[in-house]
Order: sequence, then structure tokens, then C-alpha cells
Amino acid sequence: MEIREFTDADWVQVWPFFDEIVADGETYALPQGLTSERARQLWVDAPPWGTFVAVEDGVVLGTAKSGPNRPGAGSHVATASFMVSPAARGRGVGRALAEHVLAWAREEGFLAMQFNAVVETNTAAVALWQGLGFAIVGTVPQAFDHPEHGYVGLHVMHRLL
Repeated sequence: MEIREFTDADWVQVWPFFDEIVADGETYALPQGLTSERARQLWVDAPPWGTFVAVEDGVVLGTAKSGPNRPGAGSHVATASFMVSPAARGRGVGRALAEHVLAWAREEGFLAMQFNAVVETNTAAVALWQGLGFAIVGTVPQAFDHPEHGYVGLHVMHRLL
């Protein structure tokens, strides 16, 4: 598996699983019914952001984006978002993307990484982030309307780089 920077040509493969993940409503607080164009605008940002893909045999398995969590005085802390194609789950794609993004953020001079909204019922993601050294520094109760579990908390997770 290769992790590399996103190119415009990658979107045609990212869009189907992006759309599926948003539509299932379990992990992202993004509006339903996004067009491909609007979704791309939300996912792919100009520097100082970086957008990446995990690719194997020409197939995009997952994607990640990272950049400053806040502007100005908060810009030394990075944030990131990740999506793994449902067809590629359980193959280490999320971990590979996370390790790449952490190294990228460190190289870019960020001092820490903070995730603002990890859905508490997304136990695989929570376990991955904790395994990579992130701590839950707080949970916003009932901040996410999960389609199966109702209102659940959103974890704020953090680690120094």
C-alpha cells in the first residue's frame, strides 16, 4: 500500500465511498445529499492543508486530510479527518493513513494533533487513536445524532507530536 498526496484524478474513486460513509450517518456530521462537487470542496483544501490517499494496485482504499485545527494563535495544533472505503476496512488502511498524517504534521511544524469530533460509538476509531497515543480530553454529551443509537457523545482527542 502506498500513501501519497491526493491528485484531482483520485476524486472519481474517493467520491463513492465518501458518499456512502456520509450517507450512513454513523461517523461524520456532514449534510446528507452532498453533490460530488460540494463534497470535494469540503474534503480537499489548499495549503497549509494536505490531502492524502492510500492506494493499492491503482485502487484508492482510503483518504485523509490534515491542517491547522484553528487559525492564528491556534494554528500550531493540527487536526485531521479520515475515511476508509468500507471494502478496505480491517486491512490497516486507517492506521497507515494516520501514521502518515502524524509524520506529515510533525514535518510541517505542528506541535500537537487534536480531533474535535470522534463519535463515541465509533469504537474502532477510538481504539485506533488511543493506540496511536491520543487521549480523550473531553466528551461533548449528546452532540451527535446517530441513526441507530440516538444522541451520543463526541470525543475530543489529543496528542503531542
